[in-house]
Parts: sequence; C-alpha cells; structure tokens
Amino acid sequence: MFQSFRKSARERSAIAQVGDWTKARFNLSDQATVMVAEVNCQVPGCPPVETVIAFWTDPETRYRFKVFKPVAEVVEDDLPVSWLLPSLLDEDDLGCDCC
Repeated sequence: MFQSFRKSARERSAIAQVGDWTKARFNLSDQATVMVAEVNCQVPGCPPVETVIAFWTDPETRYRFKVFKPVAEVVEDDLPVSWLLPSLLDEDDLGCDCC
C-alpha cells in the first residue's frame, strides 16, 4: 500500500541536492528548513509532475516556487535567481496545495 511513498536512492539524492542548491541560492543557513516535494498535478493544463520547493527565513515567513519537471530532472539553473526572492513570498497562509 505504501510502496508509492518510497523514494529511490536517486530521488532522495535529487531532493537533497535541490535543497542544498536552494540554501546556497538564497543564502540560507544550514539549519534552515527547506521542503522539496514532487507532486502530481490533476488540474487541466498543469504539467503532470512538478517539483515544489518551500523554505522559511523565519517562523512566519515562507517562500515557495515550482519547477515544472520531476525532481530528478531539476538542475541548479532551474531555480529562480536570488533577486527574485520577494516575488516568491507565499502569503497564502498555508493554503497552497503543497503543504
């Protein structure tokens, strides 16, 4: 039943790598919380698989962005440039579909 929740070594490595790239790109501390999740989208017109990245700079400030490909295919250049940080602010009060 829970087989679909198990990640391969390649997927776990890709998730860790995307998290590390995110910390470096946005100058986050090593202790910063970064969530990387691959999700299937059921909305018409949405890519079938996307990677959602969320991180916090403090307990009240969350940022979020998506890369429209599976996590194992994400490369460092897919991440937004650091000066876009203000536009990544997630003000949905945890009302997003990722967490």
